[in-house]
Amino acid sequence: MTTTTTTTTAPARGGNGHESPDVRRQELAEFLRSRRERIGPEQVGLPRGARRRTPGLRREEVAHLSAVGVTWYTWLEQAREIQVSAQVLDALARALLLDPVERGHLFALGGAVDPDPTTPCPQVTPALRGMLEQLEPFPAAVQNSRYDLLAYNSTYGVLLRDLDALAPEDRNCLWLAFTDDDWRASLADRVGAQRAMAAKFRASMAEHLNDPAWKALLSRLRTASAEFREAWDRHEVESNGGLSKRFDNAVVGRLRLEQTPLWLGPKSGPALISYVPADEESRERLVRLHAYARDLRASRRAAGRDAAAREARPLVKV
Repeated sequence: MTTTTTTTTAPARGGNGHESPDVRRQELAEFLRSRRERIGPEQVGLPRGARRRTPGLRREEVAHLSAVGVTWYTWLEQAREIQVSAQVLDALARALLLDPVERGHLFALGGAVDPDPTTPCPQVTPALRGMLEQLEPFPAAVQNSRYDLLAYNSTYGVLLRDLDALAPEDRNCLWLAFTDDDWRASLADRVGAQRAMAAKFRASMAEHLNDPAWKALLSRLRTASAEFREAWDRHEVESNGGLSKRFDNAVVGRLRLEQTPLWLGPKSGPALISYVPADEESRERLVRLHAYARDLRASRRAAGRDAAAREARPLVKV
């Protein structure tokens, strides 16, 4: 991977304090050109040819691999004022063999949301996952301002419901609080928690009004839940902060916890949310809950190994 150098020249900024569209387009153009020039044709199954003078791939080769027009891709590298869809950025990322960090950078420059939910989150590093494990038996998770759960430890995974049983795209606290029976049953003050979450979501969304992922979640919630529509239409806003929480866990019963958010960057970004017991009874119950979560994950790993062994076993003809 090539190293990126920085200069001390401050980027041009718009009136709202963010980088101007011209600067973003120029950064995108230079990033695409640098990624194109580092890839040999052999790496993507193309012949090198005898008269190649361009380092790396030609523009027409990237356009062909990405299924976009040559002229359109050329304009993109020239920082022309054109719109780039998430689907095109996805095709370019695959054609240019971008790693997860580079892919995230491409989508950030393109001003689009990555459509691939399996793409690893760049904020959740191995060290951060290790920190989540070290906080056991206390529940902890990494959550963004849209309430998506990006990572969590085993105790958090069974705090309100069995999260590992859900598809990754459904692991969103706001969605679960309004639509999932198990999650809702675990909230001791369900109505108050729902109103507070809707208010925090509205406050955070002010910075993401044109973000497709935020608009899609809002539309999904309004369609699925009358309770959410009622809370949303109150137009209440609330900031994030530490709170006392009461959960009715299905395994160990009532838990009284203190919630603390540790911001991993700007306050509008992801945060590590941890829960510590407010009393000795809750502490003892968290220890029991952690043991339950550990055994549940171990049994699932064993079941997965057994299933893999059965699939690998050769068929015996009789």
